[in-house]
Amino acid sequence: MEKSYNFSTIKFSDLQEIVNIRPKRNLAKFEEWFSYPYPISESEISFLDNLIERHALYLFSYQEEDLKMKFLSPILNQVNFMTENFHDWYDSSISAIINGVELKGYTDFMVATGIKTPKKPFFFIQEFKPTQADKDVEDQLLAEMLVAIEKNKTTIMRGSYIIGRNWYFVIVEKIAENSFEYFVSKQFDSLELESLKQIYINLQAVKLNYCQD
Repeated sequence: MEKSYNFSTIKFSDLQEIVNIRPKRNLAKFEEWFSYPYPISESEISFLDNLIERHALYLFSYQEEDLKMKFLSPILNQVNFMTENFHDWYDSSISAIINGVELKGYTDFMVATGIKTPKKPFFFIQEFKPTQADKDVEDQLLAEMLVAIEKNKTTIMRGSYIIGRNWYFVIVEKIAENSFEYFVSKQFDSLELESLKQIYINLQAVKLNYCQD
């Protein structure tokens, strides 16, 4: 029986035993993504501003489900990933065998094709947690993105992880057989309007520019 790891418990050292993966610092990798010319409207800006006003005093005390339902879900619903060709999936399972090792688990949020079950994944958001916990949310996200690259037979995947009010965007690239690099963006504070506007634009860019079947 092949060795198996679950997203919820995997560590970076486990990933390194499966593939050659290393972090790289290069903020220029995000320039195309973050400069997507999405024409954010005044009504969208008002929506984001009101969201901050309603939750700024309480977000620090939110448990995981509070954070997800009260603050994050409204943003994702406003972006509206429901299209004819793909949509958003919550708590859905994906898996792949990479170098004889199975990586599997449930994703917090995924944009993918499919009707009743997800097929081709395009983007992930990992861990609706109020603070960093014992489990490393970045490692879980990386595992999911490696699975997506394997399933799609592609060389690049995008995602994001959230710790409380802070968002980080991630790009994983396959640079050679069994060899990967990943890049983490600067921190975006979702309780600051300009940062939240940029988060919103980045998500719209995913929907409009990077979800290609």
